[in-house]
Amino acid sequence: MEVSRAVAENRAKAERREFTWRTVFFGFTRSRRHAHRRVVDDDVVFLDWHHPWLFFLATGTMLLSCADAFLTLQLIDRGMIEANPVMQAVMAHSTMLFASTKLAMTALGILVLVFLAKLQFLNRFRTGIFLTFFFSVYACLVCYELVNLFRLM
Repeated sequence: MEVSRAVAENRAKAERREFTWRTVFFGFTRSRRHAHRRVVDDDVVFLDWHHPWLFFLATGTMLLSCADAFLTLQLIDRGMIEANPVMQAVMAHSTMLFASTKLAMTALGILVLVFLAKLQFLNRFRTGIFLTFFFSVYACLVCYELVNLFRLM
């Protein structure tokens, strides 16, 4: 009786389901669910592990979005106008609201696209291809803004 009580008390101290930063690091570096366990689970698109390319695309797109916000503000200071009417209306309130809205919208879109990266869109291609498309569009946009910025200097 005493031994089982000691074992139960010892078990209660070490809660394996407790969330810590070790959990995040372990889940990031050594996640186990890279593929589905059963054939019937093929319709489920949510896994523990995503390809490193998705991490590169998500991080790169977010960095390009930050560069786009900064360059947009620099170009507006030099006399250009915002072409996006929604962002122009937000910018009329304040530049801080513009930057935070732009980054929040981009981050939310990236989060959804990474979460649904293995989903088939129109039964033809994976949704993750949209991340590649948005990364390419942002890269072209930042290049366009840099060219305009150097032209105005």
